[in-house]
Amino acid sequence: MEFAKRLDTVPPYLFVEISRKIAAKKAEGIEVISFGIGDPDIPTPTKVVDELRRTSLDVPNHRYPETDGLPEFRKAVADWYKSRFGIAVDSNKEVLPLIGAKEGIGHASLCFINPGDIALVPDPGYPVYSVGTWFAGGECHWMPLIEENGWLPDLSSIPADVAKRSKVMWLNYPNNPTGAVADDSYFKEVIEFAKSHDIAVMHDACYTEVAYDGYKPLSFLEVSGAMEVGLEFHSLSKSYNMTGWRVGMAVGNADMIEALMVVKSNLDSGIPNAVQYMGIEAMNITDEEIDQRNAVYQSRRDRVVQTLNKIGLEVEPPKASLYVWVRVPNGYTSAEFAELLLEERDVVVTAGNGYGPSGEGYVRLSLTISESDLNEGLRRIEGWEIPLKN
Repeated sequence: MEFAKRLDTVPPYLFVEISRKIAAKKAEGIEVISFGIGDPDIPTPTKVVDELRRTSLDVPNHRYPETDGLPEFRKAVADWYKSRFGIAVDSNKEVLPLIGAKEGIGHASLCFINPGDIALVPDPGYPVYSVGTWFAGGECHWMPLIEENGWLPDLSSIPADVAKRSKVMWLNYPNNPTGAVADDSYFKEVIEFAKSHDIAVMHDACYTEVAYDGYKPLSFLEVSGAMEVGLEFHSLSKSYNMTGWRVGMAVGNADMIEALMVVKSNLDSGIPNAVQYMGIEAMNITDEEIDQRNAVYQSRRDRVVQTLNKIGLEVEPPKASLYVWVRVPNGYTSAEFAELLLEERDVVVTAGNGYGPSGEGYVRLSLTISESDLNEGLRRIEGWEIPLKN
């Protein structure tokens, strides 16, 4: 049997490899502590789950949903964007519900990329940006994210011939995996670049509701001109601890929304209605409840940073996101250090090069770990003397 050549360009999905390593350790009878995957351990709020219980008994919700979602859900998204970011969007033309943001991100390249076209992709970055590009027959031009530039792509370094062939630019702030943030002046620079080269900007904003020390992340769409060039992908997964329910949204330019709708309507049947009613309830959760949740993550962030500093690792506490991005000791590659930590301390972290070549030299720790596992994981790390390597 011969498989499509596009599969040859796609590496194994990063977290599948992590799960395999954990399973191998467990098969040996070893209890592994994993800081690997960013999946909130804090449960979905009770009142949100109660709304699912109530609406799941409504027989019309047992039938196929519409791809473009319930009008009530789209309105709730528009209301949330207005309340949270001060942005007025048309719920009928500028909002599209998604089966989780990952689905929309994966489909988006099919709207913009023809074979041979280029997507500008952050490196390191969420793997789906590049995989979606490859599935559409496009090529990736990596935009390195480096510490000296605040983990922001240097747009001036993109060659003119590459910019001319580029159709899409992917951005993600607050950033996974680095935890970096972007301000309005940088987004203005992006908008000017996109307009001058006729590039569609795809902004992954899934971490705007996980922030610390009083910081409030921006939406790309807040910046003047963004609606002319961009889509923003958002999700209730990280915002309201709903990763398992698969509910998100794309918001932005009406023509781009329509293009994504064409792809979605031919490939899926939309979010189950009862889950959309959950989402409506979630978007009514108060700021105080979000702040309480973030206080838990901030406490974990502080303890992780303190422990890593104790063993001599360089760590910059993130202002937002669910991750701590850590430079590995001199002499180690990302994979070597992650492997050593697993072998010597039975602790899993994610090797930075799994997010792209520029992630080499770093590892990522997720804060979505239970208090008991966090305590045990930090205990194992705290007493570790990292072997010196030339």
